[in-house]
Amino acid sequence: MAAPTASGRPSPFVRGVASLGVGLVLLYVVIDVALQLLPPHYSAISDAESNLAVGPFGWLMSVNFVSRAVLTLCVVVVVGRVGPPTAVRLVGCVLVSLAGVCSAALVFFPTDVNGPGEFGIAPTTATGTVHVVFATTGFLLALAGMLLLASWMRGMPQMARVRRAANGFVVLASSGLVLLAVSIAWVPSVLGLTERVCLAGILGWAFVVCRTSVDDVRESVQPLAG
Repeated sequence: MAAPTASGRPSPFVRGVASLGVGLVLLYVVIDVALQLLPPHYSAISDAESNLAVGPFGWLMSVNFVSRAVLTLCVVVVVGRVGPPTAVRLVGCVLVSLAGVCSAALVFFPTDVNGPGEFGIAPTTATGTVHVVFATTGFLLALAGMLLLASWMRGMPQMARVRRAANGFVVLASSGLVLLAVSIAWVPSVLGLTERVCLAGILGWAFVVCRTSVDDVRESVQPLAG
């Protein structure tokens, strides 16, 4: 890893990684919005986001799955350069990284799209079942990692400025996941909306962590004495 600058601000390497994370979050949102406007015009309210990967422009959603994996690794690099190593940070980073792996795996296991008038999650093929497993596991791992890193941030003065916004997105992601579970069980017609609330929390959290690191977070590693 590159050493921090003499001022103690993040090194060019870390700033570059943080900037990449910010850019990938923005790219993800742009692609998601664009795909909603392209055929076959899935509903953002009732259809799972993964449906966007099935259709003539589905390859764009595959780009998003990979982008989500890479941006989670950007977050791991950024937080891994702040403060002394701790068990909480290590476990949190591992969970977030595994969530990214689950996202990348979705590229190889397309979802089963519901028929007309059908709602909810009801995979009909082995591939679709694997997709649901990876998608669900990825959400749970991401949230668990975010919660652990939120706890870690409380003891890091370097993260003071980002902590409030990051915690807000953790709450949003947690609420979205609860609503997603409720929608799957009782109101499948709004599954797409609840899933996107959870995603907004995860992406927003990654954005604020990386964005603040570009400008403000000081690394704990000190330059070697000359």
